[in-house]
Amino acid sequence: MSGAEPDHVEPGHADPAGAAEDTKPNGAQAILAQMGGVSGLIYSSLPVVVFVPVSSVAGLVPAIGAALGVAALILLWRLIRRDTVQPAISGFIGVGISALIAYLVGESKGYFLLGIWMSLIWASVFALSVLIRRPVVGYIWGWINGHNDDWRRMRTAVRAFDIATLTWVAVFLSRFIVQQHLYDADQTGWLGVARIAMGWPLTAVAALVTYFAIRSAQRALLAVAAPQEQTPADTRTD
Repeated sequence: MSGAEPDHVEPGHADPAGAAEDTKPNGAQAILAQMGGVSGLIYSSLPVVVFVPVSSVAGLVPAIGAALGVAALILLWRLIRRDTVQPAISGFIGVGISALIAYLVGESKGYFLLGIWMSLIWASVFALSVLIRRPVVGYIWGWINGHNDDWRRMRTAVRAFDIATLTWVAVFLSRFIVQQHLYDADQTGWLGVARIAMGWPLTAVAALVTYFAIRSAQRALLAVAAPQEQTPADTRTD
């Protein structure tokens, strides 16, 4: 039809928030996918939901068996549905290690030690990456999307990834502080509540911040790349 606009966009005139970019999964979505998505985050809470009440009623060993049984059922369910099984396998291994620690410690609260100290380790790693100007979220985004590290030469992109990385630092550090306090106070029941309440809800908040940070970095990168894509024919004036 006459007067119709062409379907393509000329180089140098790409919309930073264009459809081509929107078809790619952003870093936050990809990170959540690696965790098994929202359902995977919820599934990861189920062994804790079972472990705490069984421990208080029947003791440590039955609680360990119940948690391992739930983790195995989740893995089987994902296999039947042909979902991504890597998060379920990792979750089963994590439950197994946590159960072993609880058995060796001889107390139900030992089940939470792995998560408590892993939170401190991740908080330290993420915080250090910001201090040395190499924010972890930026590298994860680059690795997932096949980008190089050009973003490190752009102050706006680095600042956006710093904010996202520091958000994860806050999540990990808050988990460690609260749960370590409950562990020292022998509050196993509240440890279970804290593990769930500070699990996927805080992860969702951090993922949202990461999403907006990545969008900001992408706009900055596209703004720099657009002029470089112009050909001499694009810039020639009569």
